[in-house]
Amino acid sequence: MRRVRFHRHGGPDVLCVEEAEAPEPAPGELLVRTEAIGVTLPSVRAVREGAGRTALPGVLGGEVAGEVVALGPGVTDYAIGDRVTGLPFSGSYTELARVPVPMASRIPNGASAVSAVALVRGGQVALAALATAGSSAPAPPAAAGRPVGAPGAPIASLLITGAASGVGHLAVQLAKLQGIPRVVAAVSSPAKADFLRALGADEVVVYDSADWGEPVEVVLDGVGGDLLPRAIDALAPGGRLVFFNSGGGTVPAHALLAGAKTVTGLSMGRFVAGHRELYDRHGEELWRLARAGRLRPAVHAEIPLAEAARAHEIIEARANLGKVVLIP
Repeated sequence: MRRVRFHRHGGPDVLCVEEAEAPEPAPGELLVRTEAIGVTLPSVRAVREGAGRTALPGVLGGEVAGEVVALGPGVTDYAIGDRVTGLPFSGSYTELARVPVPMASRIPNGASAVSAVALVRGGQVALAALATAGSSAPAPPAAAGRPVGAPGAPIASLLITGAASGVGHLAVQLAKLQGIPRVVAAVSSPAKADFLRALGADEVVVYDSADWGEPVEVVLDGVGGDLLPRAIDALAPGGRLVFFNSGGGTVPAHALLAGAKTVTGLSMGRFVAGHRELYDRHGEELWRLARAGRLRPAVHAEIPLAEAARAHEIIEARANLGKVVLIP
């Protein structure tokens, strides 16, 4: 089989295609013949900045979708031939990926692998972030007529960084579907404004702009790094920021103290382990909304696996509007 790895850290050019033996699924895993692979910002950062954190040769994680071709010991919930999407935390850039069963879900009949990659992982992160933002714990089961994942207390204003990303553009739509009156999309370029307004954003701000508008109750931060203090500044007193990115950054503690603001980290692995029923409901809701045309996952580009470097170049340039997908 073919896979993509890197043997030193650096730019997209360090990615290389190799031949390898097919892996065997471990207990609790599925072996999936990939039809689509999602490119994520954490994977791009692992190549560029992962020295000391990512062992070499490096393998990359990210969502995959395709057909189950083998079952690990103890797996009973899936069968060979099932079409699934899932999130291996490593070893995704390959023709055969090992997917942990807790991070897998079935693809509905008639849906494409590309659609699954564009929708499920990004939508799950967005819904988990929205649920986390609504209270100190994820919301209870939805009442009739209320969108799944809706916060327990209504949010009046929300800002999303990385709003044109694979997660961000879904978070914009889901926030509006949950009835949040003011959704602000924060992006790297004004060229992305029309894309986000078409998805429902009420306002669009650019990172280097001096004014991000009126403060908001909640920030969903998908960027981090040097942008994190700015995102905290965008919060109104008593506001809260949900941090779900791999960019790190320094939290200005004095800003939290002076404004009675809070920062909460979101780990999808922990979210799934602690709130499995909610995670499953979120998955069902994502497909329901997509089938009804109310949620529109955007695919920026479909790129051959052998050209993974080109996909990383797009992400590094912050040029994507929606999801970048590799095709084996």
